[in-house]
Amino acid sequence: MSRWLWLLGRVLLLLNVTASVNFLHHRYEELVQAMYDVKGSCPYITRLYSIGRSAQGRHLYVLEFSDYPGIHEPMEPEFKYVANMHGNEVLGRELLIQLAEFLCEEYRHGNQRITQLIHDTRIHLMPTMNPDGYEVAAAQTQHSLRDFTGRNNANAVDLNRNFPDLNSIMYHNEKHGGPNHHLPLPDNWRNQVEPETLAVIEWLKSYNFVLSANLHGGAVVANYPYDKTQEQRTRGVWRPTNSPTPDDNLFKKLAKGYSYAHGRMHRGTNCGDFFPEGITNGASWYSLSKGMQDFNYLFTNCFEITLELSCNKFPPQEDLEFEWLANREALIAYIEEVHHGIKGMVTDEDNNKVAGAVISVEGIGHDVTAGEQGDYFRLLLPGTYTVTASADGYQPQTEKVVVGPAGPSVGCHFATPL
Repeated sequence: MSRWLWLLGRVLLLLNVTASVNFLHHRYEELVQAMYDVKGSCPYITRLYSIGRSAQGRHLYVLEFSDYPGIHEPMEPEFKYVANMHGNEVLGRELLIQLAEFLCEEYRHGNQRITQLIHDTRIHLMPTMNPDGYEVAAAQTQHSLRDFTGRNNANAVDLNRNFPDLNSIMYHNEKHGGPNHHLPLPDNWRNQVEPETLAVIEWLKSYNFVLSANLHGGAVVANYPYDKTQEQRTRGVWRPTNSPTPDDNLFKKLAKGYSYAHGRMHRGTNCGDFFPEGITNGASWYSLSKGMQDFNYLFTNCFEITLELSCNKFPPQEDLEFEWLANREALIAYIEEVHHGIKGMVTDEDNNKVAGAVISVEGIGHDVTAGEQGDYFRLLLPGTYTVTASADGYQPQTEKVVVGPAGPSVGCHFATPL
């Protein structure tokens, strides 16, 4: 009962003000204009930037929300949403434009929840990772849509099968000893990826993202890592097998958080599928190699899930308002999850920041690292943890930390030279 009262309170907070949200399909030029319009309406809390260009030269734009746009504030986590990775899966693209308009309008009207979220979080929204594929998909008529038309980029490559394969390295390390986090990229990785994938990888290297979601379509379910199972064949057929990460319980909580805040995802019976509580481990659904979700977890500090948001990959325009109302609370609540766990600073005895310090949690075999300004963020479920900070040239420092159900626990680690 208490969970439903909490959720009702969150929904009521969003209903206090009615924001002006547009329910339209946006071609590339219209999408860019919509992002500029939001920036123009809320210039002091937004920044529009490009992380690179698509195969056909279209900018991959990101709209940032922050009380200090363009600046990483120490101890303030970085969050991202990425949509339209498959060009023909378009609902996420429109939802992120609607979310941007909503955040701007609610902030201008003084919505306390949205104001606090923007002041405490640096939010990055990328409505389309595959603008070239979208233009191909959108050129069809609504009555002649083909399921895979526009899915790939302009070079006919599926971008969600195009990231360096770090899962194979991780599974090898599990057998023979070695890390399963911050894995190095293969020497020739740049020659193996598309322009869009390259741009995203460089983006991930430039920002210390903590939490993310990748918005897709074709089902209604929250999918969490690992996406790739250890390769097992039965008479030449890949066999789906559950492949949990060391943070499996946390990922389940993140996925359920979105599913239960969504209008219908938690029912688990959408689109002719059945997913208990509206969530699934990726590999137990089907094994996917070189995906972006697993890459985030294995290469960076970022925890990412994949949100499948509609049975119809290209829903008609008249359905967009219905889908926005189904997803609005979930989109906001999921961003708020970035504040659950621990955060802190790693400094030396002279209060100099120690960048790259490794933050380990006893009993969870997956580490994160401090950013360039010495701040770190580690998503965790409520509980008591033993946390160690270590860095080259310094003695490891260990603390007991209690994580509560609301807000992050804050701690500092002072690195003592060896």
